[in-house]
Amino acid sequence: MEQVQRGFVELYGTEPEGVWSAPGRVNLIGEHTDYNDGFVMPFALPHTAVAAVSRREDGVLRLHSADVEGGVVELRLDDLAPESDRNWTAYPAGVVWALREAGHAVTGADVHLASTVPSGAGLSSSAALEVVIALALNDLYELGLQRWQLARLCQRAENVYVGAPTGIMDQTASACCEEGHALFLDTRDLSQKQIPFDLAAEGMRLLVVDTQVKHAHSDGEYGKRRAGCERGAALLGVDALRDVPYDGLDDALAQLGDDEEAVRLVRHVVTEDERVERVVALLESGETRAIGPVLVAGHASLRDDFRISCPELDLVVDTALASGALGARMTGGGFGGSAIVLAEASEVDTISKAVEEAFAAAGFTAPRVFEAVPAAGARRLS
Repeated sequence: MEQVQRGFVELYGTEPEGVWSAPGRVNLIGEHTDYNDGFVMPFALPHTAVAAVSRREDGVLRLHSADVEGGVVELRLDDLAPESDRNWTAYPAGVVWALREAGHAVTGADVHLASTVPSGAGLSSSAALEVVIALALNDLYELGLQRWQLARLCQRAENVYVGAPTGIMDQTASACCEEGHALFLDTRDLSQKQIPFDLAAEGMRLLVVDTQVKHAHSDGEYGKRRAGCERGAALLGVDALRDVPYDGLDDALAQLGDDEEAVRLVRHVVTEDERVERVVALLESGETRAIGPVLVAGHASLRDDFRISCPELDLVVDTALASGALGARMTGGGFGGSAIVLAEASEVDTISKAVEEAFAAAGFTAPRVFEAVPAAGARRLS
């Protein structure tokens, strides 16, 4: 925090009015269900985007990131327009645009940012960037918006301003998660339930394996999956795939006939919603180790039905399971990014070493492996 504060003073010549942080997230289970009105279960990471911010009254937004080469980027609020920016600045600028579009009197800001959320790793670095700006402006301009409302505005910024058709999970996780808990979120009505998730107390760990394969949501494949899901819902005559009951899945798939793509996408979403509910039930009944096979089933569905895995992600999962992991799956949007591994604490070193050796043997870039501990959501630091 102090480093970001000092950076702000060096850039702008005055102390910031405050410093805020917002975390990245790992999704325990519930992938590509959020834009289908379904269930998700993320938790916040200790890795955060931190922003020092002050208000301006002249309609100017000045942005600087310690993580990107280059000087301060200056934008006029009246010139902000959807899909006009293909740089990192689109995320904070998009939030300002979304707030103003919603009728909130934001008149400008000076911003200095730094983030420890790995970019392109499927850990929601963009959502952290959006939420930290939204929370700062909500506080500074006394907008009185609730956390879920900030998440909605951030999602609009990413969907419309950036042009990435993401669901609501990432922004809600960054804004609303609590330390030591996973967030059971119904993305239809945004109802939330904090589920205790303290693996260390039970002798387990959750590893994140960043494959170093970068992905980008706005490159088309994510959008194709979303459009395919919407087409499947239309063919079945429902508002969203959330409305297809798990016990009626066979009938729904039969109704789709030989539309192979629709069958695959619908099957993944409907079974994934059921997996989220199963994980919630297991955690609430204290059967934490039993979620391992559910994670594995989720990976198989993402790999075979949704077809968004890649050789590196599959190698993490296969190697971890062969080395004694309780469960493993890819997490995030897919086409790269990260996998999660549930393991006994005593097996962590063995599994980590096996994954690293497998990557080396395959000629892949060395992965980054770290422990994921459920952390706090966005907050004001000073």
